[in-house]
Amino acid sequence: MSKDTSKNIIERPPVVAVMGHVDHGKSTLLDYIRKSNVVAGEAGGITQHISAYEVSHKNGEGVMKKITFLDTPGHAAFSNMRQRGAKAADIAILIVAADDGVNKQTLEAYQSIIESKTPFVVAINKIDKNGADIGRTKNTLVENGIYIEGYGGDISCVEISAKNGTGIEELLETILLTAEMEELKGDLSKPARGLVIESDMDEKRGISASLVIKDGTLKRGMFVVVEDSMAATRIFEDSNGKSLDEAHFSTPIRITGFSSSVKALGLTKIPKIGETFYSFETKKEAEKFIEEMKELKETNEEEQIVREKMIPVILKTDVAGTGEAIEKEIKKIICDDTCFKIVRKGVGDITESDLTFANADKDVIIVGFNVKTERTALDANEQIGATIKTFNIIYELTDWLNKEFEIRKPKKEIVEIKGKVKVLKVFSRTKNSQLFGGRVLEGIIKTGNVVRVMRNDEEIMKGKIEGLQQNRSEVKEVKEGLEFGCIIDAKLDLAPADIVEVFEIITR
Repeated sequence: MSKDTSKNIIERPPVVAVMGHVDHGKSTLLDYIRKSNVVAGEAGGITQHISAYEVSHKNGEGVMKKITFLDTPGHAAFSNMRQRGAKAADIAILIVAADDGVNKQTLEAYQSIIESKTPFVVAINKIDKNGADIGRTKNTLVENGIYIEGYGGDISCVEISAKNGTGIEELLETILLTAEMEELKGDLSKPARGLVIESDMDEKRGISASLVIKDGTLKRGMFVVVEDSMAATRIFEDSNGKSLDEAHFSTPIRITGFSSSVKALGLTKIPKIGETFYSFETKKEAEKFIEEMKELKETNEEEQIVREKMIPVILKTDVAGTGEAIEKEIKKIICDDTCFKIVRKGVGDITESDLTFANADKDVIIVGFNVKTERTALDANEQIGATIKTFNIIYELTDWLNKEFEIRKPKKEIVEIKGKVKVLKVFSRTKNSQLFGGRVLEGIIKTGNVVRVMRNDEEIMKGKIEGLQQNRSEVKEVKEGLEFGCIIDAKLDLAPADIVEVFEIITR
């Protein structure tokens, strides 16, 4: 950022993501910091839903500073959300348990941090637990390329117990020092911009989203846009559920009342986790921005390669975050010319509306996670006959979809080469067969093998091996590297340097 003396450009609090394995004390750390920073009664249920909160802490000079913490899931299936967490954050805490050390989830979180180029601090947790070995844990960090201070690197490392609070003050101080080095700035005069960190639909309140402001100011009466979803800021709250008239950068907030420009299709559009939000003074400005973004998206989609076959999927989940994680897993199920395409998704039970949508395509699959299928939908499906399946374990859902994918994708006949022979010399032939001498280049050649003869990389004929000889004795097979005599059922004459390939046709 270029230097600016404007009074509106000021230091802003850091946004911090705690990342690592869920069993290494991530939630315990967040809970300890939150509870030690709020007065009795303020830590209401809203904190759990907003997945973020703001705390105050005195730095080394005794000045009170604010820090915003984001909660990011630790399960491997939510790696995309962890990556989004790192992108939303200015600083990350990589938490590692002293009784366990670095594991797969730790490395996934570390990779997300590195890819997003986010400054980070290592917190070695559970130092008070039986079996804790801080030295061994530090060694496992170094062994995996995470070079902490005192072990060949400059990454700050703090030893803590999230359970009893040991080292938490030092950790917060380290975060503030890291933030000072980053020289984080924000412009109060700009309309707010930031990221979606959670979203859901409440039966009474409607569609809500938790946001963290990364720059600018949001005021009551402005309009917030996420893709083609929009909300007027008539109701927005802080992480404790307190109603706000104004919020600035690094503040986590919750906004209720999102609506979508795709309502006419019967869809409930919920803001996606990790998407950028923008704010505008007027509804007209917000609507114009949505139209411009839709036009840009349509242009980009037209440029994408369309696969020969796309298997349509309708996905319904309990919350938007889970839906995004599952969508990522579904997109991994792919082959050269076939893929799943999510044609409709949303939060809530599988409804008759979903079945009506499914009726437009007989191949559609309806998948639900932690949701039910409404009775009206089941009744409607007696005539439609769509495939409906619900799950409450992600890997069971993906395993089932993998099996469905194998059943539904177009089958192809693939030629697999099992062996290759180079023709060295051609001998006598009869009407339907020929004797030649050759050497096995690859694989094993057996009597009865079906073969094709290649000349200058082009197939000239197919045939069958009728007999094999080595040292004037009949054999059943010849291995790679050996020379032999062969009688082949062939209609055309072979020539030296021809390649005889043993092949099988596999249907996949």
